Amino acid sequence: MLVYQDLLTGDELLSDSFPYKEIENGMLWEIDGKWVVKGAVDVDIGANPSAEGGEDEGVDDQAVKVVDIVDTFRLQEQPAFDKKQFLAFMKRYIKLLTPKLDEEKQGLFKKHIEGATKFLLSKIKDLQFFVGESMHDDGSLVFAYYKDGASDPTFLYFAYALKEVKC
Repeated sequence: MLVYQDLLTGDELLSDSFPYKEIENGMLWEIDGKWVVKGAVDVDIGANPSAEGGEDEGVDDQAVKVVDIVDTFRLQEQPAFDKKQFLAFMKRYIKLLTPKLDEEKQGLFKKHIEGATKFLLSKIKDLQFFVGESMHDDGSLVFAYYKDGASDPTFLYFAYALKEVKC
């Protein structure tokens, strides 16, 4: 199994259990998330408590709907950014990430990050923002949005900010 860690913080953000599609010249990975039910499972063992004189004890657990990627990697939702805040983040993020990349990736990153930034800016009002479990200020952002008519979110990751680790 492969796990993808944030190059800046070491937080686990994704694994190969979630297939991705490269977009924006390979700058972004697009992954389909799914709403899943987590928690209580009602198991019918065939007993009838009222006929046996017992009470229906029930279970205290509550079933909760969660998004699989957010739950699996303990992503933490952040307040939404406006365009100005997002551009300030990107400026700082590019400065932090660029030195961590090898020369070839630095060239491609500098060449294509503007297009990826414009793509994200075009969706800024529809995006949800997440960070890794450590909630580090200098970490990568993970973005989620709902495509037209979709009931499950689509996630966007900065591909060059992910380090592949074999488990």
